[in-house]
Amino acid sequence: MTLPVSPADVAAARKVLDGAVLRTPTLPAPRLSAITGAHVFVKYENLQVTASFKERGALVKLSSLTPEERAAGVVAMSAGNHAQAVAYHAARLGIRATIVMPKHTPIVKVAATEAHGARVVLHGESVGDASEEADRIAREENLVWVHPYDDAHVIAGQGSIAAEMLEDAPDLDALLVPVGGGGLISGMAVAARHLRPDIEIVGVETRLYPSMWNALHQQGLPCEGATLAEGIAVKQAGTLTREIVSALVSDVVLVSEPTIERAVNLFLTQQKTLAEGAGAAGLAALLAEPDRYRGRKVGLVVSGGNIDPRIVASIMMRELEREERIVSFRFSMLDRPGELGIIASLLGSLGANILEVEHKRHFLDVHAKGARLDVTVETRDRTHADAVYRALIENGMDVERIDWRSGN
Repeated sequence: MTLPVSPADVAAARKVLDGAVLRTPTLPAPRLSAITGAHVFVKYENLQVTASFKERGALVKLSSLTPEERAAGVVAMSAGNHAQAVAYHAARLGIRATIVMPKHTPIVKVAATEAHGARVVLHGESVGDASEEADRIAREENLVWVHPYDDAHVIAGQGSIAAEMLEDAPDLDALLVPVGGGGLISGMAVAARHLRPDIEIVGVETRLYPSMWNALHQQGLPCEGATLAEGIAVKQAGTLTREIVSALVSDVVLVSEPTIERAVNLFLTQQKTLAEGAGAAGLAALLAEPDRYRGRKVGLVVSGGNIDPRIVASIMMRELEREERIVSFRFSMLDRPGELGIIASLLGSLGANILEVEHKRHFLDVHAKGARLDVTVETRDRTHADAVYRALIENGMDVERIDWRSGN
């Protein structure tokens, strides 16, 4: 079978990339290994200048242009990492770049793209709208399209990641790879199958955007919703990438949003590295099916680290709640001097650190001479949280746990 991209194409791409992009490390992750039961190795593509693997494919594509095409300029459509990658390397090569982004793209991403010298055009409500505008601009201004994934040069560039991983960790049993349009996993599959025909290659999509899964299974699951993994929130898989994935990829799995959140948190707290939602998808798949990979050597790609700091803060707090290291109690008490002090002193003696207090009086379900007190505290772990709750009851407190899982 002749595929759109060959191992020779990946080898040629590596020569273009040599010295122009960072050869990111592939390192063992003992803490993640202890948590998952697999022997985990991580490829840190979030260390690239624009914090994403997208630089590889973008540079290979740009380097393939003829002198006439370079003089004319390029156009790309992206709401994030591809935009910055094209803008950055186009500036390095002296190529005029136009990037079309949806109107509601976060300002920080627009500013980052403009900072690399690109002309940014904001158009439409969706990536689809932006793509149509980019196509119009390409025709009217005779610009070269730099597609984010469905391009042979782009795919070959992304394949360099697997080649590097298998040089650094040649005995990997499996690769877990984020999938959006499929450019990353297609290139990696071409390179990995050439070097290790027996290796298992698993693509990972968020359940909200199962575009490649749909294509492989001839299904029509909806692709919609707000996802933490916006980098792989693609409604339509590529034509070239579908062909390669169908031929070379072992499986494509779907992961939930809470599992992606947990993976982002683990990369930050255990590996001390920042992974965006899409970049943590591989670890999410490992967390979702630990028995499938137990005892095996598994390679993960942190494909990008461009994530809003506010989202990171929210994820960390939500994970602390899931682990019951942050818990909330609701007290029903008499509205008289000293009651709040008694509760605060008792919590302190139990080793619970008070984070937030909300005092409520003017509710009809509260006694006219009473008050309701919601207190959020920090505990050591779930066992400690349970011990604090029992001690409060044993000390005569009228108290209940507020369970974040039920919304009560």
